[in-house]
Amino acid sequence: MASTVIGLRCKDGVVLAVEKLVLSKLLVAGSNKKIYHVDKHAGIATAGLAPDGRMVVNRACEESAQYKRFYGELIPGHVLCDRVASYVHMFNLYWAFRPYGATTLLATYDKNGPALHMIDPSGTAYRYFGAAVGKGRQLARNEIEKLKLSEMTCREAVVEAAKILHRVHDDEAKPFEIEMSWVCDESGKTHERVPAELLAAACTAAKASLDEDDMDE
Repeated sequence: MASTVIGLRCKDGVVLAVEKLVLSKLLVAGSNKKIYHVDKHAGIATAGLAPDGRMVVNRACEESAQYKRFYGELIPGHVLCDRVASYVHMFNLYWAFRPYGATTLLATYDKNGPALHMIDPSGTAYRYFGAAVGKGRQLARNEIEKLKLSEMTCREAVVEAAKILHRVHDDEAKPFEIEMSWVCDESGKTHERVPAELLAAACTAAKASLDEDDMDE
């Protein structure tokens, strides 16, 4: 199912956030995961075909582990991005393969600081301050452009990300949940899930903001 994925690179780290449609009332909460842990300092959010996204994540994990075995340290974010992008691009070169149907957002925090990269199915990769992919990407990008990310902390960005995802969710009849992770100073430069209580507070603030906008209209 189509969903929106956003990434925000702030002054102290990176936040990844995903809008996940609840496909069934019988679905266990949090089971349709879209954000994955790659290494201590890196995480990936995927949009598009979920199985294809998992294959890209698996490759990223292999590249990170291989680099650590060979060099004895964590792989730099730009190196991991280049290696994964090259792997994805390879599936565009040979007739026996089809391109991956997934776009990924890669969040890292290394000795060069926090970084957010986007890798598309062609293998093209760019570094961003803020990025959005998936169904509501254009509206999400418009909202991200209004933010002063260079002055914002990741704790503040969690609230803004929740507001953006609630705003781009265009079908009230379809319930959804938000999955969010960060790698920042507050998390000890480690990629991990945003604490449940912080995420719940962010979602509450996002709903209140939407209600205020509706009243103003």
